[in-house]
Amino acid sequence: MKTVQETCSLAKQNVAYPALLSTQDKNDMLEIIATALVQKSAEILSANAKDIENGHNLPAHLIDRLSLSAERIAGIADGIRQLIALDDPIGKVSDSWVNHAGLQIMRVAVPLGVIGIIYEARPNVTCDVVALCIKTGNAVVLRGSKDAYVTNSEIVKVIKEALANTGYNPDFIQLIEDTTRTGAEEFMHMDEYVDVLIPRGSASLIKTVKKNSSVPVIETGAGNCHLYVEKTADLTIAKDVLLNGKLQRPSVCNALESLLVDKEIAPTALPELLSALNEKGVSIRGCAITASICDYVIPATEEDYAKEYLGYEISCKVVENIDEAIAHINKYSTNHSEAIITTDNSSAEKFLREIDSSSVYVNASTRFTDGFEFGFGAEMGISTQKLHARGPLGPEQLTSFKYQIIGRGQVRK
Repeated sequence: MKTVQETCSLAKQNVAYPALLSTQDKNDMLEIIATALVQKSAEILSANAKDIENGHNLPAHLIDRLSLSAERIAGIADGIRQLIALDDPIGKVSDSWVNHAGLQIMRVAVPLGVIGIIYEARPNVTCDVVALCIKTGNAVVLRGSKDAYVTNSEIVKVIKEALANTGYNPDFIQLIEDTTRTGAEEFMHMDEYVDVLIPRGSASLIKTVKKNSSVPVIETGAGNCHLYVEKTADLTIAKDVLLNGKLQRPSVCNALESLLVDKEIAPTALPELLSALNEKGVSIRGCAITASICDYVIPATEEDYAKEYLGYEISCKVVENIDEAIAHINKYSTNHSEAIITTDNSSAEKFLREIDSSSVYVNASTRFTDGFEFGFGAEMGISTQKLHARGPLGPEQLTSFKYQIIGRGQVRK
């Protein structure tokens, strides 16, 4: 078994290879790996079955994230192919000017270098990250959890063999074999080899990486996502968005975790909205007003309003007006995705302006916060910070820049 340092060192040794590939070569590589993943679905699913069997005691939301199917693999391949159609972000000139000395100065997009990612039981992330790093000319070090190690190993094997068999050097893709806590801690201190580290998973994982890493971190946050049903809301739209946001896939970070309803419409809106959730087996933790209107509601605690449930639970609160809704969201949100249902333009504009989250919706589901849905192809995660990137981490967010300066012999006086 290679050590963490040996693995990171190998990625660093090969960092120039993807950075210098042509756009055509990068797109050809993406098609090669998309095809290979589908062709080798049986082998990948067999490996995945072993991980699921080994992790039978895991929480339901982690089993859902861990599980692959032929349909999910086909969807992953489609996301990779979507990347092919996107412009190559590397080499783009974002600005150009001539300074007082006659120097032509250009700001040009370049790869970040070696990207490290530490993530939990989500083998689809392995595919997405590799594809994004190919598109952006970055080397990558993957460190998944032990719960998905058999699947991740098989996926990386399929990808690297497919690239090697078609004449490409796959050594810029590295998988850490050490899945212990000690190995994770060592990875967080590989700043000699790794240029940026991206944690993707639970709030505790992200907090640990932020606290302990000596490698610069791009935070991908947990998702305590809110839906506010404003007093002018169309309740048919509100119910559709609520059910989609909570139930379409409860275990993901852009699923709804909290519902806010305007006091003026609560007596009619809450029975309609909450009964639809209750019929689907969702446990509702609500404020005193909510519980007085719907007797199946469990009294909410302060902790409930801040919780990312990742399952069939949701918090609910009746608010006085849009100002209280915005204050509540900005207090308890993880700055991921929030939505308002309204027919009032001024309320929509106020919500868009004052909510401090990476993605803010009017009359649409938070489930759209996703690199594929935004047209980025695959994504590295959803950044909830403001530096260096925010929202879905697509190709452009995985670049840095350098200044290229062209002169005619000028010297500074």
